[in-house]
Amino acid sequence: MSLARTSKSWILKFGLPSKQLPKEMAASAKSMSTDSSSKVLNLETMNSNIKKVEYAVRGPIVVRAAALKKELKEGASKPFSEVISCNIGDAHAMGQQPITFIRQVLALCIYPELMKSSDMPSDAKDRAKRILGDCGGGSVGSYSASVGVEVIRQDVSKYIEKRDGGIPCEANDIFLCTGASDGVVAMLKILVSGEGKDRTGVMIPIPQYPLYSATISELAAEKVSYYLDEDNNWGVDMTELERSLEAGKTHSKPRVLCVINPGNPTGQVLSRKHIENVLKFAKKHKLFVMADEVYQDNVYADGCAFHSFKKVLHELGPEYRDSVELASFHSISKGYMGECGLRGGYMEVMNLDNGVKEQLRKLVSCRLCPPVTGQAALDVVMNPPQEGEPSYEQFIKEKNAVLSGLAEKAQLTASMFNAIDGITCNTVQGAMYSFPRIDIPDAAVAEAKSRGMTPDSFYATNLLEETGICVVPGSGFGQRPGTHHFRMTILPPTEKMQALFPLFRDFHQKFVEKYSDEKSTRMKQ
Repeated sequence: MSLARTSKSWILKFGLPSKQLPKEMAASAKSMSTDSSSKVLNLETMNSNIKKVEYAVRGPIVVRAAALKKELKEGASKPFSEVISCNIGDAHAMGQQPITFIRQVLALCIYPELMKSSDMPSDAKDRAKRILGDCGGGSVGSYSASVGVEVIRQDVSKYIEKRDGGIPCEANDIFLCTGASDGVVAMLKILVSGEGKDRTGVMIPIPQYPLYSATISELAAEKVSYYLDEDNNWGVDMTELERSLEAGKTHSKPRVLCVINPGNPTGQVLSRKHIENVLKFAKKHKLFVMADEVYQDNVYADGCAFHSFKKVLHELGPEYRDSVELASFHSISKGYMGECGLRGGYMEVMNLDNGVKEQLRKLVSCRLCPPVTGQAALDVVMNPPQEGEPSYEQFIKEKNAVLSGLAEKAQLTASMFNAIDGITCNTVQGAMYSFPRIDIPDAAVAEAKSRGMTPDSFYATNLLEETGICVVPGSGFGQRPGTHHFRMTILPPTEKMQALFPLFRDFHQKFVEKYSDEKSTRMKQ
C-alpha cells in the first residue's frame, strides 16, 4: 500500500488535512509498502485472534491526540492551546500528586540507605524493613514468589478481613498481580475451554471495560453481552441477565459472569440488593463470578456504599458461601492512590477447586512474579498509617483531599453535561468516569457512515480537532444499538473541568446546528 493511498484513506476517514497526518500512520504505511510475503511472520501467518483485539481507551483518537500535542509543541497553529486528555483513568498524568507515605516507603525499599535519614518517618521505615525482610537478599530487585511476597499477601488478607467486618480471608487465596488486569487475564485463561457450542461463554456488561472483550477475543472465547439499565443509573437488570444467558447458550456454554463495581465506564455503584441478585443468579445457573472491584474506594453519591461481592456472598449463608465460585480484583491504580505505573494489584479466589488453584499457581509462575515495587506499594495501601503513628494525620489529610476532590468533580460533571441540550448524563455515583449519552443528528450519522466511522467516533474526532478535548467513543465500550455515548474521566483539576465545559457546550451546539442545517438543505433540494 502506498503512502499516498494511506494518507488519502486517513483524510477520507477522519476528515483531516494531509499536513495533520500522524507520523505513526506514515511509518505504518511505509512498512506496509514493503513486500511482506517473504516474512515468516506477516498478517496472514500471525495469530488471527490478535487481529480481533480492540482497545478503544488507547485507540486512533488517542493516537491522534498525542500527535496534536506534538504539533502544538512544534508551534503549529490550532484552534486550541492545549490537548485536554479526558480519555484514561491515569490520575497522576492528570496532575494528582502522589500520596507521600506510599512514596516514602517505596523510596526506602528501593534505596535502603535512606533508613539513615532523619527526614523519613519511623512508621515508613518500619514498613520498609518488614517488606525487605521478606525479599530475597533484602532487595526489591530480586524475584518474589510467583504469587507474591508472603508478608504482603498476609497484609492483603488482613485488609480484606477488616474491610468485610471480620469475615475470614486466607493469605493462601491471595494472588498478587501486575495490576488487576493481570489477574483478570489469568483467571479467564483458566476458565476458557471447549470447542464450538461448548466453548466458554463469558457474560460481560455492556458498556464494559475493553480489557474484557479484548481478552475474550485473544482467547477465542465467546462474548455474551448483557446490557446495563441506563434508565436506572446503569443498574443490573435480572430480566436482561436471563435474556443474555439464553442468547449465549445458542452459540456457547456460558460459564463466567463478569461484574464491574463501581462501574467502568458507567460510574454506577451497585446496591447490596443488586449484588445479592447477581450471586443468586450465578448459583442458579452455575456461573463463575468475576468481580472487578478496583474502584471500591471511589464512592461519592449520597446513599451509595461499596459492598464487596465476598461479603455479600458470605452473608447469604452456607448455601451460597460454600458453593459460588468467586474471584475478586483490586488495584493501586485507582482509588485515592492513582499509582497506575507501579502496576500493583491482587486477586482473591473463593471456593476454587484445589487442583485448579495449583494450575493457576503454575500459570502465574510462567511470568515469574509481579513487579516487587508494585507489590511494595500495594502493601502500603493494605497497611496504611494507623492513628497514633507519625504519618497518620498527613496520610488521612492527603487521602481525604483526593477523594473529596473527585466527589466534587463527579457532581460537577453530571450537572454540567445535563445543562447542555442533547446530552444526558446519569449521576456519577463512583469510579472515575462519566458516560453521557449524546443525540447525534441523522446527517452526522450518515456522514460518519460514509467515512467508515461510528457516529460517536466521528463526534469525538471532531471534538478533538476543534477543541483539543480527548474522550473515548462509547462504541469502544459497547452500547445499545441506536444510542451514542462517550466516556470522560473526572480526573482533570477542577478549574480545568470548569473551563472545559463551555468548550464542550459550544462545540456540541455548533455540531448539531451544522448537521441539522445539512439535513434541512438536502430536504429542500
